[in-house]
Amino acid sequence: MGRRARAVLPGTALALAGWLLGPGPVHPQAPPPRGPLGAIRGRVELRRELSPIERRPAVAALGMEGAREAPDRRRSVVYLASAPQAAFEEGERPRVVVDQRNQAFVPYVLAIRAGTTVEFPNSDRTYHNVFSLSKPKRFDLGRYARGQSKSVRFDKPGVVRVFCEIHSHMSAYILVFAHRYFSTTDAEGRFRIDDVPPGAYTVVAWNDGEARDSRPVRVGEGGGVVELDLVVR
Repeated sequence: MGRRARAVLPGTALALAGWLLGPGPVHPQAPPPRGPLGAIRGRVELRRELSPIERRPAVAALGMEGAREAPDRRRSVVYLASAPQAAFEEGERPRVVVDQRNQAFVPYVLAIRAGTTVEFPNSDRTYHNVFSLSKPKRFDLGRYARGQSKSVRFDKPGVVRVFCEIHSHMSAYILVFAHRYFSTTDAEGRFRIDDVPPGAYTVVAWNDGEARDSRPVRVGEGGGVVELDLVVR
């Protein structure tokens, strides 16, 4: 049976969460004790009102696609604000994809480890130009047509906001972590972080540009699954 985590931490926890995702160094904790690994699972409840997507004039008359895909802004990223030393081990990073489809970045939010390469294919009939001015990773891929793809390697932890220079309504978030203890919620807000060594941690829920909730949690020496719910306001 899982154990329910305790009450929310003070506001300083959110400041810690912002520091972790920033461009500065990340300091691991002492090496974790050996023993069974645990898991943290639960659900993020979305209570905040999402502002409506800005309506813009149809572009079909200009020879471009009129259909647009709405970004999935309900999905959150849940992560540990600090991580055990084993989390920083080297290893292969898979290449992942952020598609440009129906004048939207899909997915709208992506969580990756530092060192991951992201492909940006163009699946639309119009040109796109992917760029970012974020400090952790500044880039400009230039304009390219349907069927083409360009890639970026994200080497530093931080939050990277991605835009299209041609279509001002297109944007996405890429959260780059120095460790592997994070999870993106599914359509029902559920998450699971596996292989967590015994110890005390702060779990953070990030949604649509901000860290919005944090909770303390402890994984026992015997491992097991800890149940934890968070709220996005």
